[in-house]
Amino acid sequence: VQLQASGGGLVQAGGSLRFSCAASGRTFSSAAMGWFRQAPGKEREFVAAIGWSGSRTYYADSVKGRFTISRDNAKNTVYLQMNSLKIEDTAVYYCAADFWTGVPRRRAYEYDYWGQGTQVTVSS
Repeated sequence: VQLQASGGGLVQAGGSLRFSCAASGRTFSSAAMGWFRQAPGKEREFVAAIGWSGSRTYYADSVKGRFTISRDNAKNTVYLQMNSLKIEDTAVYYCAADFWTGVPRRRAYEYDYWGQGTQVTVSS
């Protein structure tokens, strides 16, 4: 299984970015997908998750109302739309897949596969 993330970069506070994570190698439509992030000197933290059908989503309180997770099973891709970005959103972002349950999860250890990290830097 390969997860290929794209869309990071440098943005000013208040701006927007959109991540994509394309999956290959297994049936994407059966997987729950998650986004996590890790800032320098901090542990990896949950950002958002979406179930296999897209009908269930979870968000960290810190991003609720600003970030939106979605998926397109026909394109084997999950997205993370990030609006109203704050300096504290600066981190390396990771997408992850859980092919076992298909249920959105908040804990990193519940995911089987991880994409490479993608840096987001929010400047003032």
